[in-house]
Amino acid sequence: MARYRGPKAKISRRFSEPIFGDSKVLQKKNYPPGQHGRGRRKKQSEYAIQLAEKQKAKYTYGVLERQFANIFDKASRKSGITGEILLQLLESRLDNTIYRLGIAPTRRAARQLVLHKHITVNGEVVNIASYTLKNNDVIGVREKSKSIELITNSLAGRANKFAWLEWDGTEMIGKFLNAPAREEIPENIVEHLIVELYSK
Repeated sequence: MARYRGPKAKISRRFSEPIFGDSKVLQKKNYPPGQHGRGRRKKQSEYAIQLAEKQKAKYTYGVLERQFANIFDKASRKSGITGEILLQLLESRLDNTIYRLGIAPTRRAARQLVLHKHITVNGEVVNIASYTLKNNDVIGVREKSKSIELITNSLAGRANKFAWLEWDGTEMIGKFLNAPAREEIPENIVEHLIVELYSK
């Protein structure tokens, strides 16, 4: 399964946000990467700002270029606000939902759990990280995988609760109630800039 394998701290510094989770590097080096990172940067063009927003969304959700373009195409064909639908489709991915439920500490770890067949959807093992969940789909941890240290440690530190998800800690079962509204999604992404970029 194709995924971004490059340096993570560099990407976080580029956007000045913890794209791949909390990192001390942003506190130590709060300026962009590269030899001109500390120097003055010229004013960015409108295209550069829109492109940066798309790249931020891609890295945040762990999606590559062609996948992202396909998701945008699907969002643009649905009725409603394209930017909001785009984020809803990204949030509906199985790997992202596992991360939101707290089963995995990061989206990368969630993707690995899915690929290694530790996760079920409606009682069936699913090993496709990009699987799109539907309303009332039930996500669970396989019986033989419930004692995996990564999962137990992640659930022990579970803090965030999201209105579109339900979680039963005793059974290790979650439910995807519905696609979240834009105001419920915590990611700092300006989605209309992405729509403007693809509209050119």
